[in-house]
Amino acid sequence: MITPPAYTDSSGTDNTGTSPLVLPGKRMVLGADRPMPLDGGGQLGPFTVAYQTYGTLNADKSNAILVCHALTGDQYVADRHPITGKPGWWEMLVGPGKPVDTDRFFVICSNVIGGCMGSTGPHDVNPATGQPYAIDFPVITIGDMVRAQTLLIDALGIDQLFCVIGGSMGGMQVLQWAVAHPERVFAAVPIATAARHSAQNIAFHEVGRQAIMADPDWRDGAYQRADTNPARGLAVARMAAHITYLSEAALHRKFGRNLQSRQAITFGFDADFQVESYLRYQGASFVDRFDANSYLYITRAMDYFDLAAEHGGQLAQAFRVNGRGTPVRFCLASFSSDWLFPTSESRAVVHALNAVAANVSFVEIETDKGHDAFLLDEPEFHQVMRGFINGCADHRGLKRRV
Repeated sequence: MITPPAYTDSSGTDNTGTSPLVLPGKRMVLGADRPMPLDGGGQLGPFTVAYQTYGTLNADKSNAILVCHALTGDQYVADRHPITGKPGWWEMLVGPGKPVDTDRFFVICSNVIGGCMGSTGPHDVNPATGQPYAIDFPVITIGDMVRAQTLLIDALGIDQLFCVIGGSMGGMQVLQWAVAHPERVFAAVPIATAARHSAQNIAFHEVGRQAIMADPDWRDGAYQRADTNPARGLAVARMAAHITYLSEAALHRKFGRNLQSRQAITFGFDADFQVESYLRYQGASFVDRFDANSYLYITRAMDYFDLAAEHGGQLAQAFRVNGRGTPVRFCLASFSSDWLFPTSESRAVVHALNAVAANVSFVEIETDKGHDAFLLDEPEFHQVMRGFINGCADHRGLKRRV
């Protein structure tokens, strides 16, 4: 059995009752005096947000960059992961002298609510029952994730973020920030994302959720209480999703039809092909660091995301502020081989921003690496990020590192 990650909060109490795994980093208890309202009704509070920071906040608190993570990401954007031991998921982009330069900027990255790396989610204990929330945890939205982040930013004493940046689900959070709090965001960088989740993407998520819920060890979400874990279902969900993160060209370049061994095919159902072995590894390693119920909740939040829904279906209207275009400066990036969030989705956002005369730039990066390209070594993408962020910082008068 794989136990969801445990962490020690400010009181030193292990959140699952299992042997403690103390996650490094910071955490903030929010909503204690005034619970946070949720888009689906009800409220949440108190709740914990786990986060990491890099660099130094300047005297007037004008150099803060919020990095928003994707579906299976977490707050360890530039730190070695405490469970897997792997480098931070954006270590190539965030750090001293890198495109998001921590010698110049104060970088914040928080685990989303509903997550399983320290922020309150379905694996945590419901104070009303003394048992893990499981599927009694309220269904959350991208808007709720951003609402929790605003409370964290408030608690850090930051009035306006210099930049909000993120890819995939992180890009959805960036767009939500820019629409819900345009006065609090100077620049926004949504990457490989969309203003709403497509029917195809909802369908892929539903396959993953059904795989989890069909696992007998899921136990209607109460697997922690029965000391079980739907590891098989979660692994299959991860395998299906991981295919969407790559391109056909990338899969062919990596694996082709290569056999796992030089022996002839087995005429059975073991992993004869290298690509099968790769996917099984991805699924098995994923269950070591992620909670199955969190996967249900976070994929559902992505499915519900539709930026134009509250504006009569008119995306451009979402970017109007007091009858005029948004003051936020935008840079959108897409990748030519990304079929999960294709370039057309980014162009739709760009067209909506153009319709309100917003300050927007856009680039499509030519690559065959698929959706995951924003996490990989793509020099052109990194150059674009460096140029846009530094250009905005120079315009605002933020000092460069010496």
